[in-house]
Amino acid sequence: MSFRIALSGMNAASSDLNVISNNIANSNTTGFKESRAEFGDVFAVSPYGVATNATGAGARLQRVAQQFNQGNIDFTGNALDMGVSGQGFFTLSNNGAMAYSRAGNFSTDASGYVVNPSGQRLQVFAANPDGTTFNTSKLTDIQLTTGDAPPQVSTKVQADLTLPGNATVPVKVPFDAADPTTYNHSTSLTVYDSLGASHSQSLYFTKTANPNEWTMQAQIDGVDVGTPQTLAYDATGALVSPAGGDITLPPYTPPGGAGPLNLTVDLGNSVQYGQKFAVSALNQDGSGTGSLSSISVSAEGVIQANYSNGVTRSLGQVALTMFANPQGLQQSGDNAFSETYASGQPLHGAAGTSQFGLVQGGALEASNVDQTAQLVNMITAQRNFQANAQMIQTQDQVTQTIINLR
Repeated sequence: MSFRIALSGMNAASSDLNVISNNIANSNTTGFKESRAEFGDVFAVSPYGVATNATGAGARLQRVAQQFNQGNIDFTGNALDMGVSGQGFFTLSNNGAMAYSRAGNFSTDASGYVVNPSGQRLQVFAANPDGTTFNTSKLTDIQLTTGDAPPQVSTKVQADLTLPGNATVPVKVPFDAADPTTYNHSTSLTVYDSLGASHSQSLYFTKTANPNEWTMQAQIDGVDVGTPQTLAYDATGALVSPAGGDITLPPYTPPGGAGPLNLTVDLGNSVQYGQKFAVSALNQDGSGTGSLSSISVSAEGVIQANYSNGVTRSLGQVALTMFANPQGLQQSGDNAFSETYASGQPLHGAAGTSQFGLVQGGALEASNVDQTAQLVNMITAQRNFQANAQMIQTQDQVTQTIINLR
């Protein structure tokens, strides 16, 4: 009996060494979660109870439990590298079969899909048409497109400026953009048509003979757009006319086949005071054609494509998954886990919501293996193995003594 008890102890110590060896071997594996060997004693029982002088029958390995404590977040600078800080697994699809992982070393395949080194596709919540919300009811693959971003036609120009209160009426009339003595001040910006072609829009401001009154003339590519528009200010310098500050210009059809430009000039923040003309802001809402320049990932897991024309487009939001009992997950190799009955049903959600952690873009979660602790555990397991081996040797000597009795 003692031989078998000691042998079970040796087997248990050997299993412990195997687990420790696997932990050390994966100390540099991205997203790896260390394991812990858990043991139980073996005790023979019967329907009639247990005698008070009964002894145990050894030890056995009950389970190898994953330890899902947080690993360090190491910054890599690679756009598609992601690390989860907190709870949650990346959700992956392997030809429809779902897998879960803490390793976020992603890249793109030949078709532009975001995949891990095993070719499993990252699952996201698709962006809704508004580009700011996401469809969290459905998982989908994310594919990075390398095509150009379509142009956005300009519809509104915002001009925040200060007109000098001490301005004088120009001597020469009528207005002539080529003659700066026929107007007081001007400013210009670039606007875009429906084909993404750029056009120069200029705004000319002329003081009238009436107190606190100006006119504004708009030109696109040197062509007058409409007639001069009257601007009126009160005694404090605030704009009173037009109400709200919006001036709708007549449609301008640019050359080249683009659709007409229907522009509104917003002068609501313009004022008249001081002695100098100043432009504090001059913006418009259009853009030309842009090419993909970079990919970024927010803390909420939103994957954004950034284009050379300044446009940012949300491609999807990383879908994280939680389980009621993550230690019930089945290891599948290649840093992936599979759902089991013991793990419970998967719960999908977005980073930063409920109990889900945050996503760190351009970074990876390192292995959570503490090598110092593993080496100490290795020494302990080695001593346990040696002690059980010594027990077998001792029992063998006792047996030899009994056999040698005459």
